[in-house]
Amino acid sequence: MFGVHDFVLFVLSGLLLNITPGQDVFYIVSRGASHGWRIGSVAALGVGTGCFVHVFAAALGLSAILATSAMAFSVVKYAGAAYLIWVGLTMWRKNGDGHDADNNEFFRVNVRKIYSQGFWTNALNPKVALFFMAFLPQFVATDAPNKPLAFLLLGVVFTINGTLVNLAYAWSAAHVSARLGKGGSFGTWAKRAAGTLFIGLGIRLAMSDPVS
Repeated sequence: MFGVHDFVLFVLSGLLLNITPGQDVFYIVSRGASHGWRIGSVAALGVGTGCFVHVFAAALGLSAILATSAMAFSVVKYAGAAYLIWVGLTMWRKNGDGHDADNNEFFRVNVRKIYSQGFWTNALNPKVALFFMAFLPQFVATDAPNKPLAFLLLGVVFTINGTLVNLAYAWSAAHVSARLGKGGSFGTWAKRAAGTLFIGLGIRLAMSDPVS
């Protein structure tokens, strides 16, 4: 249907990939641990929205440009690296001391920033675009009448499943933080640990090869 084959295998493989921790998961966990499950969920939704950028890029064939053009890859790569480092430094500058975001003003002020950070953390990662270009075609039939539609279907399913997994990560992080880190100490530690990781990932991305 829609030019897709082995759909069940695709879903199971996607779930295994989504469960594997990456920079998106660390971002979501750090936000959930430092600010509670609501903010962690906002971060997860931001990451999921950013993922749709790569889904549409794969469907339209734009990901192929990143795979074949060293200049295009480098532009996105350095922009993504700079953003990761900036997010990491931001996590270090501010303490995590706001559990559950019950204060409406706190939630209103921060939700847009948390969402946008999650979005750009994923959208500016060229490796995600290349992953979609390598992974999705394995489940698209060579004689599919509408390959872009098949790409979109697989990408949407992958992103929805990934968002559900990330929401579970957000809830788990907030739950563990509430139990172990009264007063925000655990949340602060988690946030700074994630900040350090993001700085390292940004440096690593900046030093990675243009196109492999």
